[in-house]
Amino acid sequence: MLPVADGGIAVLFVHLLITMVAVWVTTALPGITLAGQDTAAKILTLLAVSVIFGIVNLVLKPIAKTLGCLLYILTLGLFGLVVNGLLFWLTSYLAGELGLPFHVDGFWPALWGALIVSIVSSVLAGLLERGRRPEEV
Repeated sequence: MLPVADGGIAVLFVHLLITMVAVWVTTALPGITLAGQDTAAKILTLLAVSVIFGIVNLVLKPIAKTLGCLLYILTLGLFGLVVNGLLFWLTSYLAGELGLPFHVDGFWPALWGALIVSIVSSVLAGLLERGRRPEEV
């Protein structure tokens, strides 16, 4: 079972929706494409890609942080951008292997895509936190 904060499945669902929106925003970048017959197909693709991205981050990001600890220190955390870009690129590869119409053309689009996902996710999560009543926090 995945560790989820208070709220359980609802919190997990909100995080998934936030990631879906963030990944959708990245499709406006050159080099990142989301194909699909209609809107419903694109939404399902975004859902699947968001789940894949979440699993990739859950499993591989702690390993990358542990193995690259010295690089994180030497670059004052900027190596994290490279790791995030590579994980986003890996997500695209896995999506392709699963037959999903989501593709990232290379490292640089992946790096910019991962940066956009981080920014959009942080902004949306911040807005949701800000909108909560004090007794909910």
